[in-house]
Amino acid sequence: MLIQFSLQIKMILFRLVRLSVIQPKTVLVTGAAKRIGRGIALRLSKEGFRVAIHYNQSREQAEITARECGGAELFQANLESVDEIGRMFLEIGERMGRLDGLVNNAARFTRFDPLKITERDWDFIHSVNLKATFFCCQQGALLMNKSGGGRIVNLSSLGGLRPWAEHAHYCASKAGVIMLTKCLAKAFAPDITVNSVAPGVIPFGDLDARAAKMVSATPAQRAGTADEIADAVLYFLNATNFITGQVIAVDGGLNLR
Repeated sequence: MLIQFSLQIKMILFRLVRLSVIQPKTVLVTGAAKRIGRGIALRLSKEGFRVAIHYNQSREQAEITARECGGAELFQANLESVDEIGRMFLEIGERMGRLDGLVNNAARFTRFDPLKITERDWDFIHSVNLKATFFCCQQGALLMNKSGGGRIVNLSSLGGLRPWAEHAHYCASKAGVIMLTKCLAKAFAPDITVNSVAPGVIPFGDLDARAAKMVSATPAQRAGTADEIADAVLYFLNATNFITGQVIAVDGGLNLR
C-alpha cells in the first residue's frame, strides 16, 4: 500500500515537472543575415527563443548567423514576391510546427533628390519596406492563429517619424509601416499584438558626413547599437496583449529635435 502511494506521488510530481517546462517560443526574423537583423536574431537566441532566419541572397552570412544562434533554421525568400512570402510561411509551418513571433526587419534604403526619383526607384523601396511587411504580417498572423496567437514587431525608422528631404520615398515607406502597425494592431487583436521599433542612427562601419551630423545632434551624443534595437524588440515580444499598436523610437532622443 505504501509503495503504491509512493508511486502515485512520483507520478504526480513527474506530471507537474512536465507541465512546468516552458517550450521555447518560435520567432522569425526577416533580413537576419546581416546588420540589425543579425543582432536581433543573436539576442533572441541568447534569451532562449527558437529563432528562424530569413534571407534572400546573403546565404553565407545567414549560415553564419544561424550557427551562432545554435543551429537556427534557414528560410530563403525574395520578399518582393508575395508568392515567395506565402511559400516561406508554409515552410515555416511545416518545419517549425508553429510561429509565436515575427520581426519584420528586412528593408531597403536609398537616397535621391525627389525630383529625380523614378517609378523603379519608388517600387524598389516600397516593394520590400511596406508591401512585404504587410504580407509577412498577414501570413504570419494566419500561422500564429493556429497556435493561439503571437507577437509581431515591425521595424520602422526615425525616417518614418521625421521628414528627410532626400529620402522622400524611404520616409513614406517607413511612415506607412507605422500606420500599418496601428491598423493591424486593431485588426489582429486580441490574440496577436503588433508594435513597431523605430531605430535612429545604428552604424555598421564608418559614418558618412550626414550620419555623423545626425549623431552630433542626438541628445544621447552617440550612435546606437543593434543590441539596443534588440532590447526594444524583446520587450514587445514578451509584453502582454495590453500593449499593442505602439511605436518605440530607439534613437537617443533624436526624434525630439
